[in-house]
Amino acid sequence: MDEKEARIEIDRLRKEIDYHNYRYYILDSPVITDAEYDRLMRCLEGLEREFPRLVTPDSPTQRVGAEPLPAFGTIKHTVPMLSLNNAFTEEEALEFDSRIKRNLELDGSVRIEYAAEPKMDGLAVELVYENGVFIKGSTRGDGYVGEDVTQNLRTVRSIPLKLRHDLIKLPRYMEVRGEVFLPLESFKRLNAEKEAKGEAPFANPRNAAAGSLRQLDPRVTATRPLDIFCYGLGAIEGPAFTTHLETLEFIKKTGLKVNPLVKVVDGIDEALKYHDGMEEKRGALNYEIDGVVLKVNRLDLQERLGVITRSPRWALAYKFAPKQEMTRVKEIVVGVGRTGALTPVVFLEPVSVGGVTIERATLHNEDEVRRKDVRPGDFVIVQRAGDVIPEVAEVLKDRRPAEGLPEFRMPGQCPECGSAIERVGAIHYCTGGLSCPAQLKESIRHFASKRAFDIEGLGAMHVDQFVESGLVKDVADLFLLTMDGLLALERWGEKSAENLINAIERSKNPTLERLIYALGIKQVGERTARVLAEKFGDIRALARAAKEELEETFEIGPETAASIVDFFAERHNMDVLQKLERAGVVFPKMEKKKGGRCEGKVFLFTGSLKSFSRDGARDLVEAEGGEAATTVNKKVDYVVAGAEPGSKYEKAKKMGLKIIDEEEFKGMVGR
Repeated sequence: MDEKEARIEIDRLRKEIDYHNYRYYILDSPVITDAEYDRLMRCLEGLEREFPRLVTPDSPTQRVGAEPLPAFGTIKHTVPMLSLNNAFTEEEALEFDSRIKRNLELDGSVRIEYAAEPKMDGLAVELVYENGVFIKGSTRGDGYVGEDVTQNLRTVRSIPLKLRHDLIKLPRYMEVRGEVFLPLESFKRLNAEKEAKGEAPFANPRNAAAGSLRQLDPRVTATRPLDIFCYGLGAIEGPAFTTHLETLEFIKKTGLKVNPLVKVVDGIDEALKYHDGMEEKRGALNYEIDGVVLKVNRLDLQERLGVITRSPRWALAYKFAPKQEMTRVKEIVVGVGRTGALTPVVFLEPVSVGGVTIERATLHNEDEVRRKDVRPGDFVIVQRAGDVIPEVAEVLKDRRPAEGLPEFRMPGQCPECGSAIERVGAIHYCTGGLSCPAQLKESIRHFASKRAFDIEGLGAMHVDQFVESGLVKDVADLFLLTMDGLLALERWGEKSAENLINAIERSKNPTLERLIYALGIKQVGERTARVLAEKFGDIRALARAAKEELEETFEIGPETAASIVDFFAERHNMDVLQKLERAGVVFPKMEKKKGGRCEGKVFLFTGSLKSFSRDGARDLVEAEGGEAATTVNKKVDYVVAGAEPGSKYEKAKKMGLKIIDEEEFKGMVGR
């Protein structure tokens, strides 16, 4: 296929993929399977790799996230993104309607037509399209200047990189305003993942959406399933509209997403009914709303009403009643999560908040307790953050006894197993990872996972059963399981028991990097485990390593070094390692390749390579005795710059690092 033929095929694939994205993300009505969609994407990716000159910013392949940014730039809004005045009572909403009629010099009996829509609890953004192609996007900021989050917005699947033009003629230039949000199911999954990594969860979906969209590394944003509803226009060249509803219908026809619950109502009484209906319905929605927005529907009336300071006179945010109640703190208990993270939990005298009885709320970490100054015996205001997570909103210090109340203190040892505590960032961790009862199930699942010991057939339900029956008290007990022990449990037959025993036996000879990774040391993932294996060559040598020696190791920072030292300093963990060896697990040694072409050299890759994938290039360097960096630092000997290098390239130039192209690199490795 020559370039001309490739261009035709690439254009066809992009149109087809754009259509299926529209069906899936906008209409929620896919017409092909995920496997068929994946095949289309693979075909497009293959052609774009073969013909890189044909890659364009609006291609569906460009949603994976660009290189990290050193900082956000700014974008000035052509038309200010105004904030809305709030109403919290029916009286305030009625006064808004009366005020509009007075300003328009209308009789009080006249009914104003309002466009009513749910008030999304997300992050306001502006999308700019030229000739139907998305060119830039920004946050609301102060209403006049926002942060340039173009690269992050490109990763949001429901934001089309190219607008549809089959139903309308696209304007040459158009600014669209919308609210980026995180669906509730996605929010729950994201928090579960953060807790599994020992990280503090997001307080509510809005914080999660804002934090996701404001990542300096767009590749992180690309992993977050953000969504958007568009609610209006800024500047536009071309079409004219008479009502707000017409603008929304136009936006929908371009392929952008508009909330289907938008409704035009006749008069303030109907608007109040809409508000009450949304308040009843909010619990069934898969996204957060905290009120409704009322806008005068006729655009000529909007223009006559104008704005006051930073708010339009023709729009109102009518908020729902806050779901808060007062109660008293009974005690603060420190719980140990499945990753070993210690979390203060406040136990409360039961109170009903929004129809849900709350008896406990998380305080996340010691710093949060200190910031809020929560103490046992305090009277507090509690709420459901985002109507989901119970939290302490305020401490009523004026109701605290004159003699005061004792301050909260984190324990010096793990309350579950008595092991030492280490602090990483804002989180305290138990260091007894392999034997702590609170972490046991997760430790076993991680230990047996595919990239660790890869014990085939050992599922999560089996782990639960083994731990709850007392059959497995640490990871080493897996290798002491017997046929008789398994057959004594429910739902185990001879064949299934024999299969698991054989799978466990086959797993007894792991590579050193798999063994290190399986231990579940904080901050030690697969990549770090491989670096440690190559550096120390033996688990015993790693266990003896001093913090200073670890910090001298390539890509090992102070926090990771401290976690490794603390892990091996914990007697419980060393006991489990000895038990593993007695149970027949082989502790392998690893010899680093000597005399390779890259021995002693550190390489960093940025941009697209023609002859290698990024991972393939790193593997080649390591096979030749060298090391592959993931960040720009003074230890890097060579920066290999491919096509369209990103911020790493600019940083490397500023640091004066040696930069080579792909051909030079191939010469160095003999390819």
